Amino acid sequence: MAEQLISTAVHHTLPESYVRSEAERPRLDEVVPDADIPVVDLANPDRAAVVAQIGAACSSHGFFQVSPSQFPFPPAYKPGRRSVFPFGKREWGRSAFAHRARVCRVWSLTDRQVLNHGLPLEVMLAAMAVAHEFFRLSPEEKAKLYSDDPAKKMRLSTSFNVRKETVHNWRDYLRLHCHPLEQFVPEWPANPPPFRDVMSTYCKEVRQLGFRLYAMISASLGLEQDYIKKVLGEQEQHMAVNFYPKCPSPELTYGLPAHTDPNALTILMMDEQVAGLQVLKEGRWIAVNPRPNALVINLGDQLQALSNGRYKSVWHRAVVNSDRPRMSIASFLCPCNSVKLGPAEKLIGEKSPAVYRNYTYDEYYKKFWSRNLDQEHCLELFRT
Repeated sequence: MAEQLISTAVHHTLPESYVRSEAERPRLDEVVPDADIPVVDLANPDRAAVVAQIGAACSSHGFFQVSPSQFPFPPAYKPGRRSVFPFGKREWGRSAFAHRARVCRVWSLTDRQVLNHGLPLEVMLAAMAVAHEFFRLSPEEKAKLYSDDPAKKMRLSTSFNVRKETVHNWRDYLRLHCHPLEQFVPEWPANPPPFRDVMSTYCKEVRQLGFRLYAMISASLGLEQDYIKKVLGEQEQHMAVNFYPKCPSPELTYGLPAHTDPNALTILMMDEQVAGLQVLKEGRWIAVNPRPNALVINLGDQLQALSNGRYKSVWHRAVVNSDRPRMSIASFLCPCNSVKLGPAEKLIGEKSPAVYRNYTYDEYYKKFWSRNLDQEHCLELFRT
């Protein structure tokens, strides 16, 4: 029922159905804050020196940031502990690809904020603005779009899968299918009036960025640059517009609990004013501070399988706070439902046997949505 949406009312106490057991709570006081990291000046005209800096930073830390001289930060902003990848430097070729591979290995995940990514700033700002406008719609307007059916391709819902959960998550979300746009846009919300035009433009830009990322990830694995794009087929694209209202007891619940993404690649635009994303590294949760105009890139389960376990799908979670609401827009590039997935043949050998069996994405996606979000890694069910 639409009454389950938490964005339609102000909450002064946390409902019992959202309270996690003592063992499952986020333990926010144990989260590791971001720290200083190596700085690489991408404006340096000595390209060889820049590549050497990137290599040194990756070998010692596994991540880095670009220098303020290239991308100046606001006075109050402190750079966070994340890797920033220079998409504007295509001529760097395999040095850039090697950087990506080192980051994946050291972190056992691909979670990096991306600057110089090519998305027009006005497109990003418009998408975030219209997302806020959407969640300010009246309860009556939202009720028209509400569904708890995970099979629906356009739905406004809450938590993750309220049909199966025993404990809910402090999140409302709008789920959209985005490719092909001409098929799905007519099903999208008509209010606010700019929503369809703004979000369809954002989707087009994100899709092209994703394909550029695929080429770099393919090359970093020693595969042809078009390998991932070709093997995943005519890819679907989904979007989750996530809204996390102010929470009266954030230490007792989650926006989303720890999980990996079932798709191939996730491109996340975060609220610049409110932190909430955390990633798991070596058994510790690390807070990801928002970086102005940056994007976070996550490898999903399908790229872990394709890489034969060399790269890892990132475990991440969303926490909430009592001071301010938070918004994020996650775009998911997904394999074609019917395509056969599994480790790339070039990455299988006598010393590196296949870790995962072959399967279709349709099989994987249905298994993922039939479970609770915080169960064991779904990919474990597809091991050889």
